[in-house]
Amino acid sequence: MDSVVKSAVSDAQIGACFPVVALLRPHLQRHEFVPLVRRMFGEGYGLAYVEAEDGIQAVVGYRIVEMLRTGRMLEVDDLVSATAARSKGYGKKLLDWCADLARANQCSVIELDSGVHRADAHRFYFRERMHMLGFHFSRSLDC
Repeated sequence: MDSVVKSAVSDAQIGACFPVVALLRPHLQRHEFVPLVRRMFGEGYGLAYVEAEDGIQAVVGYRIVEMLRTGRMLEVDDLVSATAARSKGYGKKLLDWCADLARANQCSVIELDSGVHRADAHRFYFRERMHMLGFHFSRSLDC
């Protein structure tokens, strides 16, 4: 089967993305995933996936936002391929799909954060003509 990018809009489609997303976000719980994504949709989050062979091979979560620094941009929140699907072009297909979506929405740039320990992902991003802009800092607010 040829790989196709689809938007996850139904509960079934969202739920089917969980096993792949959980590879990147192992703290997520299956029973909380669909309601969480539904809430995030209300905040501008989008979810898309590549389906090929025997199921979902890669998933991207994204938002189109506007910032003083960039103007309109597409921010990739999550980009992950199934373990057996890595290096098969599915991540590139999703990133290219994001670029087309960004252009259609008058975005000036695509950006994403990547954990410092994800060297394989960094090599992929460099191959896709992305570059590092700086450091992303975080502070837990032990509420």
